[in-house]
Amino acid sequence: MERNKIRVAITQGDINGVGYEVILKTFADPAMLELCTPIIYGSPKVAAYHRKMMNLQTNFSIVSSASEAAHGKLSVVSCAGDELKVEFAKPSEEAGQAALDALEHAVADWRAGLIDVLVTAPINKATIQSDSFHFPGHTEFIQERAGDGAKALMILMKDDLRVALVTGHIPVKDISSTLTKELIEEKLNIFNRALRIDFRVECPRIAVLALNPHAGDHGLLGSEEQEIIIPAMEAARAEGIQCFGPYAADGFMGSDQLMAFDGVLAMYHDQGLAPFKALAMDEGVNFTAGLPLVRTSPDHGTAYDIAGKGIASEASFRQAVYTAIDVFRNRLHDKECRVNPLRKQYYEKRDDSDKLKLDAVDDEEIL
Repeated sequence: MERNKIRVAITQGDINGVGYEVILKTFADPAMLELCTPIIYGSPKVAAYHRKMMNLQTNFSIVSSASEAAHGKLSVVSCAGDELKVEFAKPSEEAGQAALDALEHAVADWRAGLIDVLVTAPINKATIQSDSFHFPGHTEFIQERAGDGAKALMILMKDDLRVALVTGHIPVKDISSTLTKELIEEKLNIFNRALRIDFRVECPRIAVLALNPHAGDHGLLGSEEQEIIIPAMEAARAEGIQCFGPYAADGFMGSDQLMAFDGVLAMYHDQGLAPFKALAMDEGVNFTAGLPLVRTSPDHGTAYDIAGKGIASEASFRQAVYTAIDVFRNRLHDKECRVNPLRKQYYEKRDDSDKLKLDAVDDEEIL
């Protein structure tokens, strides 16, 4: 395998959904194979079944390890049982276990240095639950298994529209009690860093949405803005983060203000994702920021209602692959830029002239 090609691990997701369909459609385009080395973690037999049922022409090679994946080919690493039964549109524990097996195998290979980025096909969050998976979604699982103590931030994005969430997969009744000044400040820091490094936005501008209608109306409709959100924003500004608001969510998401910012921080899942998907459903991407592992996914679910019909659009999955590659390259670029940082420089004033004094700095002191 050519090492200069980014190795993209792809987990099969729920085998009864549209995962394999959008994967195979994406890599039916030879140009995608020139862009990266794609490696599916799943079942060759299930992949072949989906290909036949959807009358797709995408070829793939079966490999026993990601290290054997060849450039210019779509490879499949077998990490699920050979006797898996595909039943389109039907949730099953067997499908959930197969999705988990693929995910665990891919994360283990990332830790072993065999792959560079991870793109996950949609899972059924109910059927994947087990003793090994007790999370509300991919984001929380990957944070625990590949975060090395770092905190994750869910960002939904399309082009320059990026919406991040303070709280993710939690019940609506728990949102207010979960929000804290520290949590919002933490998410602002992760978001700001992701915008600067992962998306190369030099000086990000972040819009922060209010929790309550009309941004609380000065306490008439809720006090979270005054007591939690604004203090968190003030603390973030003190650290040099450009954040603005809090804005009433309804008016903000429906106005031209949206495109004046590099990112939008929403307080909870549906506050951010409902308008985002209305604007960008076909090509939206879910990106897990803040972690060492670059992970993306399409912004849709298993789509049981159209599974097996051959009509699922691969646009969102293709964009997820593009985004993972772009973020990985941007992180490499940032790392390269920091290899030989400049030393601090000082001026000392003597007589009537300023003199640059370099030798006042210890050789080990760097920016």
